[in-house]
Amino acid sequence: MESYIQKAIEMIMEYGPKVLLAVAVLIIGFVIVNKLVKLSDKLMRKKATDKSLIPFIKGLINILLKVLILISVADIVGIATTSFVAIIGAGGLAIGLALQGTLANFAGGVLILIFKPYKVGDLIEAEGYTGNVKEIQVFVTTLLTPDNKTVIIPNGTISNGNITNYTTEGKIRVDLKIGISYSANIRTAKKVLTETMKKNPKVLKDPMPFVGVVGLGGSSVDLAVQPYCDPDDYWNVYFDIYQACKEALDENNIKIPFPQMDVHLNK
Repeated sequence: MESYIQKAIEMIMEYGPKVLLAVAVLIIGFVIVNKLVKLSDKLMRKKATDKSLIPFIKGLINILLKVLILISVADIVGIATTSFVAIIGAGGLAIGLALQGTLANFAGGVLILIFKPYKVGDLIEAEGYTGNVKEIQVFVTTLLTPDNKTVIIPNGTISNGNITNYTTEGKIRVDLKIGISYSANIRTAKKVLTETMKKNPKVLKDPMPFVGVVGLGGSSVDLAVQPYCDPDDYWNVYFDIYQACKEALDENNIKIPFPQMDVHLNK
């Protein structure tokens, strides 16, 4: 028993200071890394770095510096760094095979930042969701939908799928459809709807708003109402124009018919 106690004391005397130093380096190192990440964030924002790049670069700096600290801590404890690196390499291969999806998301994030199909603030449609790009992170892209929901999409999926960017061209067409009665004068209705769109300050003058017959329905003549606006004003224009058109048609006695059916009786 005394021999075991003696060995335990010797091990504590030999490795205790190293372990304490390693723990101190680990804690202090992580604190410094967090401060460096915050400092890099401030510097990038001062230099007007692309908002899409900031979270991505911060994530890379955080991961790389912390890995270096872990290697240093292993060296302090007495683990040979060459062996440690070899273990990391072997572990990395195993983890890479197990986390192929995660690596695909990382590669997708790199491709998005290189080719820039969208950037932070853009209104896009991807993977069945429409919203403004809130953040592009290392592995995922975050969207904010019009109904204020946060949607997180893996970068690997989004980079390999179809992306519709409504912001790139600087203007977007709002597609509306309004039905009028068959007894109504189409030319008058088109004039009323066109003038209604022109009165809205958020509707662009170029291209001009357009109204045209898009179909002859079972109960109504269907008109395509198409104003253009800035992408940021899309939903405001969408709802405002629908309401304004209904009010304008009512003021001009142009009816929007209910679904109806003509029934003929044969005696």
